[in-house]
Amino acid sequence: MKIQGLISDMDGVILDSEKLYVRFWCEAGRFYGFPMEKRHALSIRSMARPLASEKLKGIFGDGFDYDAVRRKRVELMDKYVEQNGIEAKPGAKELLVYLKGNGYKVALATATAPERAEKYLKAHDLYKYFDVTVSASMVKIGKPAPDIYLKAAEMLSLSPQSCVALEDSPNGIKSASSAGCVTVMVPDLDKPSDDILPLLHDVANGLCDVKRILRELE
Repeated sequence: MKIQGLISDMDGVILDSEKLYVRFWCEAGRFYGFPMEKRHALSIRSMARPLASEKLKGIFGDGFDYDAVRRKRVELMDKYVEQNGIEAKPGAKELLVYLKGNGYKVALATATAPERAEKYLKAHDLYKYFDVTVSASMVKIGKPAPDIYLKAAEMLSLSPQSCVALEDSPNGIKSASSAGCVTVMVPDLDKPSDDILPLLHDVANGLCDVKRILRELE
């Protein structure tokens, strides 16, 4: 099937923000007395809130107050971003310009709230390249369920099978793959694990390499 669209995650793919989420989840957890480490924060990347809460309670016990820790994480990260901003990933603008110049429809599929995603992307003049934005708040179940990718494809008036999906996290990859998208991993904080590799069409060596993958799919 001809590829007509591209649906991308934001954090860790378009913006170099995933490292900030990991840092501030750990700081927020420790603020409340939970010895949260990088591996714990990595395990909930892009994960729907109810699932993330359940997972962290499974690690730290029922006393883990997900909402309180998350609010602290947001507070800490907002303060940091206000002072320092968030960097775009190398090649982000070049890829988005390429996509629009070659007639692809482009969607964002992110766990981040829509107004926050818009703010972050507009800071780098990237928001205008996305035809539609879908956040976890717009679907019944967030990643790793397929809902967000199914919704993004629907809003582009395309089938999931005619869309390439860009993801960096296992939860996002599971979401895109189960929706039927041609799933490409753009590694950020980790490499594809053995259980993730079968779900992938390809692994991109950064965003600039996505153009190669698209050309091979023509």
